[in-house]
Amino acid sequence: MIKAVMMLNTQGKPRLAKFYDYMPVEKQQELIRGVFSVLCSRPENVSNFLEIDSLFGPDSRLVYKHYATLYFVLVFDGSENELAMLDLIQVLVETLDKCFSNVCELDIVFNYSKMHAVVDEIVFGGQVLETSSAEVIKAVEEISKLEAASNSISLVPKSVSGWRGR
Repeated sequence: MIKAVMMLNTQGKPRLAKFYDYMPVEKQQELIRGVFSVLCSRPENVSNFLEIDSLFGPDSRLVYKHYATLYFVLVFDGSENELAMLDLIQVLVETLDKCFSNVCELDIVFNYSKMHAVVDEIVFGGQVLETSSAEVIKAVEEISKLEAASNSISLVPKSVSGWRGR
């Protein structure tokens, strides 16, 4: 099971953090700080795989990929394959690149709901749902269309909304 999906910038600010086991916000923040301190202390030429039992409990592993100013991080247990998780990060980044045409930190900050939609289409409840970038993009576009349609629906009739009470 995937325990967490995180996107952190190089200063340690979480740009997206989803935990699939309940824990209080204080504990989540502590874990994010712990993960960042481990990541920023690692040299570039070492493995992207870590055993992280000290932070997330027994049989916990972490895989990460560093792109430009962002760390993409997955925390998972022993039932998941490490290489598959690394590939899942690649799918996530490729999907975001297609959604935002070369994703950057600002895309994540200003398109927060779209980011969550993309992550939820790939991982939901700690389980991998979809690994096809094209399918994820198609689903996210459908969600965007439905949101746009629901935003254009007015609950107040135009005759009433134009009334000014003169």
